[in-house]
Amino acid sequence: MMNPTSSLKNHFLIAMPNLSDPNFFRSVTLICEHNEEGAMGIVVNHPTEVTTTELLDHLEIKVSHDFIERPVLAGGPVQTDRGFVIHRGGTDWQSSLMVNEQITITTSQDILKAMPKQKSLNEAFVALGYAGWGPGQLELEMAENSWLSTPANADILFQTSVEQRWEKAAALLGIDIAQISSLSGHA
Repeated sequence: MMNPTSSLKNHFLIAMPNLSDPNFFRSVTLICEHNEEGAMGIVVNHPTEVTTTELLDHLEIKVSHDFIERPVLAGGPVQTDRGFVIHRGGTDWQSSLMVNEQITITTSQDILKAMPKQKSLNEAFVALGYAGWGPGQLELEMAENSWLSTPANADILFQTSVEQRWEKAAALLGIDIAQISSLSGHA
């Protein structure tokens, strides 16, 4: 049975340089849920070639000329047709999960319709798909040195460019990730 204090919910998983799976290479994953049944997270730094405007146009949601463009992210290899909006604030939408007081994940279309209209959603971004781990799988990967972890940080999500999130998340731990060897071991 998992100790509740060992939950990685509301943490970033920062991929170690030796993690070569293309879904997670140099990734930062926001852990949204972690319990005895497994873990669920969203990769927050792998852009797709689709923009938010293109996605909203596809859903027939009008976008104004002053809409702040951002890429749609590849949130993980599971259910890549499912969308998640990562945003600041509470659960004012039909289907939301608060990760912490500053970070919320919403899956309902009402937020997508509001994105072009509400300035409070200017920092919000969309991810397609998610990452999932079965019972004990994430703990095993942590023991194998596949990941670093640190508490989630809203500024990394909403104020840092997608391209810089991996390095900036590692810097929260005082680590220059570029200086870490791709080889690992246990003392």
